[in-house]
Amino acid sequence: MPTFRYGHATGSDWRQAAQSCLAQLGQGAANLGFLYVTDMFADHAGDILALVKKHTGVSNWVGTVGIGICATGREYLDEPAIAVMVGDFEPGSFRVFAGVVNESDVDGVQLKCGNAQPNFAIVHADPRNRQVTELVTRLAERVESGFLVGGLTSSRRQNLQIADDVIDGGMSGVSFSDGVTVATRLTQGCTPIGPKHVISACQRNVIISIDGQPALDVFKDDIGEVLARDLNRVGGHIFAGLPIPGSDTGDYLVRNLVGLDPTNKLVAIGELIEPGAGIMFCRRDGNTAHDDMARMLESIRQGLYSRPRGGVYYSCLGRGASLFGPDSEELKMIREALGDFPLVGFFCNGEISHNRLYGYTGVLTLFV
Repeated sequence: MPTFRYGHATGSDWRQAAQSCLAQLGQGAANLGFLYVTDMFADHAGDILALVKKHTGVSNWVGTVGIGICATGREYLDEPAIAVMVGDFEPGSFRVFAGVVNESDVDGVQLKCGNAQPNFAIVHADPRNRQVTELVTRLAERVESGFLVGGLTSSRRQNLQIADDVIDGGMSGVSFSDGVTVATRLTQGCTPIGPKHVISACQRNVIISIDGQPALDVFKDDIGEVLARDLNRVGGHIFAGLPIPGSDTGDYLVRNLVGLDPTNKLVAIGELIEPGAGIMFCRRDGNTAHDDMARMLESIRQGLYSRPRGGVYYSCLGRGASLFGPDSEELKMIREALGDFPLVGFFCNGEISHNRLYGYTGVLTLFV
C-alpha cells in the first residue's frame, strides 16, 4: 500500500516556496508526485518541477496550475504558492499520460499500468478545449471502473499542466491499476428547493414549458413568493439542476440560469436541453454548501476501513472563501472529518467526477 508525504508553502520567491515544500517532504521512498502551483508562479512551473525532481529523485509527476491551490486544512487563493505530495506506489501500478487533445487521441493514448489494465485515473484538462466534455466521457470508457476524477486548469496567465514535463493543452493525468485502492465522493454545494420536473418544450437552452406549464411560472412556484417578486435577486443563488438518468444516488448537474423572460415566461440555462429531460431548481449559499459538504464527508468516512494514506481534492473556483469563509473552512472540514493526512489539490474551472464535467462541486479522492 502506498505511503505519502507532502508539503505546501507560500512566498514571493518561487525558490523559497519550493524549498519550504521540500523541507516539509523530508526523505523517503517515492515514485509518483503531485504538484500544484498558483498561477502567480506559472512562469516558473518548469523551474519548480525541475527542482522537485532533482531533490526528490521522483521522475513521474502530474499536476496543474490554479488561481487557487489547497493542501491539508489550508487554501491558497490569489497568492503565490506551491503544494507538493509524493507517494510510494507498487511498480507497474500507475502510468502518467498526456497528449489527449481530440477524441481520436483517446483511443491511442497508453493507459496500461505495467501488465495491468487501467482501472481509474486522475486527470487535468485545458478549459479552452471545446471537446473537453467528450474527452472526459470517452476517456472514462478506457478505464475499467469507468471512473475519472480531476479538474480543468484555472489560470489568468498560462493554462499549464504537468505530466512528467510541463505541457500546454489537451488532457493529461495518471492512470492506476486496481491494485491502488481509492474512495471518492462528490459534493454539489446545492440543495434542491422543489420537486423534479419534466421539460415539456424547449429550444436549445431556452425552456418554454415545464410539466405542461409556462417555465417561468413553475420556476416562481419553486423559489417562493419573496424571490419571485424580485427576480433580480436569484442570480448566484438559484441554479438549474439536471438529474442524471440512471443515477442511483440522485446525482445531478448544476447549471447557471442565464436569462429569465417575464413577458414570454421563458427560462434560459447554461446547457443545451431536450424535451422530456428532467429539471429541478436548486439553492446555493454558504449554508447549503456546508451541509452538503458535511453529508459527503460522512458518506466517505463511513465507507473507510482505515485512515486515509493520502488524497487529492478538486474544488470549484466559485466555492472556497466565497461559500465557506476566508479561513480555509472548506479544507478544514475535510481535516476535521477524516484526520490530518497528506492532501493536495486546486480550485478548478470545472470539476471531473466519474465520466462527466461538473461545476460548483468539490471532488474528494482518498488513497486507502
